[in-house]
Amino acid sequence: MVEALRSDYPTAPITARERVMLDYVVQITKDATRISPTDHERLRGAGFDDTGILQITLIASWFNYINRVADALGVGRNPPAIPETGAS
Repeated sequence: MVEALRSDYPTAPITARERVMLDYVVQITKDATRISPTDHERLRGAGFDDTGILQITLIASWFNYINRVADALGVGRNPPAIPETGAS
């Protein structure tokens, strides 16, 4: 399931409700300024209340934030090679 979600969530075996939520999360990740009341209505139509919408928004935003921080600090990348000085 994780690999299906990671590679192509629209074709993953998830519910329509989960797909609506993930569509919203992807939009937040790509360009949160394009979120509109229509997006929130779509979530409500899938059964999410205002608290659920807030929680989805907060969690997705936090993950986006913390991933950018980690990327900026090089977390998870191989450290640069330290040249040998020849001194012993």
